[in-house]
Amino acid sequence: MAKDMQTNSLENFWIPFTDNKGFKAKPRLITSAKGNYLTNHHGNSVLDGSSGLFCSPAGHCHPKIIEAVHKAMQNLTYVSAFGTSHPAAFALAQKLSRLLPEPINHVFFVNSGSEAIDTALKTVMAYHSAMGEDRHRYVSRERAYHGVNIGGVGLSGLVNNRKTFQDVMPNIVHMRHTWNPDELMVRGQPELNGIDLANDLQRAVDNYGGTTIAACFVEPVAGSTGSLAPPKGYLERLRQICDENGILLVFDEVITGFGRIGGRFAADVFGVTPDIMTMAKALTNGSIPMGAVAVKDSIYAAITDAAAPGAIEFFHGYTYSGHPAACAAGLASLELYEDEGLFQQAEALSPYFLDAIYSLRDHPKVRDIRGIGLMAGLELRSNGKPGARGSEAQKNLFWNGLHAKFTGDTAILAPMFIAEEKHIDEMVEKLDKTLNALN
Repeated sequence: MAKDMQTNSLENFWIPFTDNKGFKAKPRLITSAKGNYLTNHHGNSVLDGSSGLFCSPAGHCHPKIIEAVHKAMQNLTYVSAFGTSHPAAFALAQKLSRLLPEPINHVFFVNSGSEAIDTALKTVMAYHSAMGEDRHRYVSRERAYHGVNIGGVGLSGLVNNRKTFQDVMPNIVHMRHTWNPDELMVRGQPELNGIDLANDLQRAVDNYGGTTIAACFVEPVAGSTGSLAPPKGYLERLRQICDENGILLVFDEVITGFGRIGGRFAADVFGVTPDIMTMAKALTNGSIPMGAVAVKDSIYAAITDAAAPGAIEFFHGYTYSGHPAACAAGLASLELYEDEGLFQQAEALSPYFLDAIYSLRDHPKVRDIRGIGLMAGLELRSNGKPGARGSEAQKNLFWNGLHAKFTGDTAILAPMFIAEEKHIDEMVEKLDKTLNALN
């Protein structure tokens, strides 16, 4: 390609998870944002119906987060995460651990949800090694999204995330997904098949031997595939099977964490405590990349106690783990959630949001709606080419003034916690308008 492109050319940036040729022919650029709204490059307002990528519940460009990051960067712009640290990293870990279910009290900072999953995988390996166990199989689920690093792609149950990338982790066993075509338009947890679906883990135990399985990874609510809430009894049965066989249960709470489906984390909402939790996104309100892996005290103790005195216990980490600016953003975000009661505000808004989204259930282009908390998946009827109608809808929605995350033919709606009923009404009005015009 020619090297003499104009300064404002869009060609050099390779955009992730995007139809690059189509985008560059008709770009959808955001030039500023505030609160619930984005502003596009034509100066038009766009309601953010998915909180960015489920990561900005307190709204865009919150002044308290900006101030906290600015202040932190005046003192520290970088500290090596290997062998040294800084007070804000310890303060954030402590504040975060107070939100987590007991006895999950040890936090390892990373830079994204994808890194959190790979870090969780290595934590599982380190734990079983410390315990003198040879466990090399991992159980995940169809339609699972666990990030885009090699470990996460190995766990993934989304075919488009895997088919191009063949050399991923071996020894992954996939349970069935939890969507049931006999239970459409379910609000909250489905009633059917929870125990039966969870017994897929027991079948893996019976087939391979429980002592060969290291961990079971699940999203408590499968988010990126279109908001699949766990059937009743499902998570409880997984926990029971894991306990009976020494398998670590890992909750991927990258989307569900920090109030998205009620409470603080999905672990609280469903009353099931995992051994390891991954998180990211809303940890900093999406303002600076950051993720975390939190583990039970017993896991931390096993790994650290297995090392010789003075030796590094866990040979893992990232250059930007616990970056000062990210820690400042995290601390400010957690304080915002608490001081402004945003988790409670989200829980209070949920019934109105779900009522509004389910008002579209009889639309001829809607196949299914699945919702819990402040998250809903609105699945469109395919036009015969899987994903084509969803792609068309996402683009048209943007020009109609609504941003929504799509996976295939499913829109995933996740409004800000600061949203009001008028914003929900606007979201549904623009959804309805766009659906009516679809081919």
